Amino acid sequence: MSKKRLLVIDDEPGFGAFVQQVAEGEDFVVRVTTRADEFKEALATFGPTIIALDVVMPDVEGIELLQYLADSNWTGPVLVISGYNPDYLRLAKALGGSRGLPSVTTLTKPIHARDLRAALATATNGVAPA
Repeated sequence: MSKKRLLVIDDEPGFGAFVQQVAEGEDFVVRVTTRADEFKEALATFGPTIIALDVVMPDVEGIELLQYLADSNWTGPVLVISGYNPDYLRLAKALGGSRGLPSVTTLTKPIHARDLRAALATATNGVAPA
């Protein structure tokens, strides 16, 4: 079983499935969520080593989830993803850093599989399969 565990929150099920397919091809165990309550429960029970979150969602903003991660003392890498205004990504990266999240990487939709693989590899450097 892999030690690399990716938790994804995105309101677009098709995008979540894409991230899951790419990550599983890189030996990740993946849990995909679409709602904040599912995400928070999975954070507590799934044991992720990396998180991918969308910035703009109808029920919760990714910025709020970054704050939740900081308040939860999350220390793992975070991939922040958006297909909207690039200012959202800059804000998310700045907020994550100012709140003590050690590694926030931003990705712009649409994302190519090779770019996602590269971001996952960079973010999990040193996390090897069991």
